Amino acid sequence: MPMNPIDLVTEFCHCLAAGDMARTCSYLTEDVVYHNMPWAPVVGHAAVRKVLDPLAHGPDSALRRMEMTHSVGAGDVVMNARLETWERRGVRVELPVAGLFVVREGRIARWSDYWDLATVQPLLDTFRD
Repeated sequence: MPMNPIDLVTEFCHCLAAGDMARTCSYLTEDVVYHNMPWAPVVGHAAVRKVLDPLAHGPDSALRRMEMTHSVGAGDVVMNARLETWERRGVRVELPVAGLFVVREGRIARWSDYWDLATVQPLLDTFRD
């Protein structure tokens, strides 16, 4: 039985927080559009992985936790509010995020995240070194 869209998005977020990029990408359509505000959208598995790998996977990863605080869905559209914990080189950020996901045929086809750049800027600065 296919997973309902809210459960699918929740599982996707947990896989991402665990740094399991292969499983994370398995939840996405091949032509997924990921729009991480305020940057330009990226399209497809390879582009999404290129953006997420340094943040969520490997020795320099910074994503520590995703706590879903609210999730709602209507048909194939899911919205969630979550608190993400990011930490790198002694800088720790608690980032409130609002996510919008569109599911198509049991996979995420569109993913948009909205958050405050000023809140996360100290962490982003650690990647410039």
